[in-house]
Amino acid sequence: MMVMEATVAQRLQFSTWIDSEKVARRPSSSARCSQRLKEQNKLRVLVAAHLPTSRVSNRQRHVALEVSCSYNKFPASTVESGNFQTPFDESLVLKNKAQAIEPYLNGRCIYLVGMMGSGKTTVGKILSQAINYSFIDSDTLVEHEVGGTSVAEIFKLNGEGFFRDKETEVLRKLSLMHRLVVSTGGGAVVRPINWKCMKKGISVWLDVPLEALAQRIAAVGTGSRPLLHHESGDAYRKTFMRLTSLFEQRGDSYANASARVSLENIAAKLGYRDVSSLTPIAIVIEVLEQIEVFLKEEDGHARITF
Repeated sequence: MMVMEATVAQRLQFSTWIDSEKVARRPSSSARCSQRLKEQNKLRVLVAAHLPTSRVSNRQRHVALEVSCSYNKFPASTVESGNFQTPFDESLVLKNKAQAIEPYLNGRCIYLVGMMGSGKTTVGKILSQAINYSFIDSDTLVEHEVGGTSVAEIFKLNGEGFFRDKETEVLRKLSLMHRLVVSTGGGAVVRPINWKCMKKGISVWLDVPLEALAQRIAAVGTGSRPLLHHESGDAYRKTFMRLTSLFEQRGDSYANASARVSLENIAAKLGYRDVSSLTPIAIVIEVLEQIEVFLKEEDGHARITF
């Protein structure tokens, strides 16, 4: 039976029976109790959890635990402490954040920019659903404008310049619309005229480490990536080298976006070592948080309160 006592949001205490062998196997903990207690295989533990109240707590909490072990009348011989992560409902956080921000968007389109493979389509679809917008992939519209020909084929048959012209036409049309989340092509940022279109809305740069991008793209193949497909050699190496070259050309242009969403920063806040551990919803939450920052700065911190 578990007995639980808690004071609101600050300190949580409960006592319960646990298997001593399971405690010993936890990599983040240490339980050193007397041999007599070990022989019983069951330990009575008191757990005290200190819950932080920082801003990060609405995403993921690192909770410090203090555990004392006792059995019947035997006192605890040691106290252990460790860091544990408490789960949170990403979907609920996303819903609440989206509901808070959507009224302040005033129907402006949101343009997602970033390198190929940065997840613009995946993030865009989730974001559009959260804020009740429609989702558009600009590359798909270009393909439609050219009779259904794939981007890779357009590059092959007509050249990159032709594709960029069509891309600009598409973005100009989209800039006249409202309530859209637009996933743009990786190179859409290179033309100033495209920025003129996107500045009518809110642009968000999905900044993903090149190593992670190369791993993603190499894993699925480069056939649909016209700027990568003709490189020879090891898939990861050739992809990484080409991405590095492209980023050197485009990095400053991506920085023109209204907001930057760094996957490395998200991973650090949530306690992950690698950005591959991030869920798409966690990224979308960060997109909304960065849009919130942009809106407040744009408004001069005067009227917007979330």
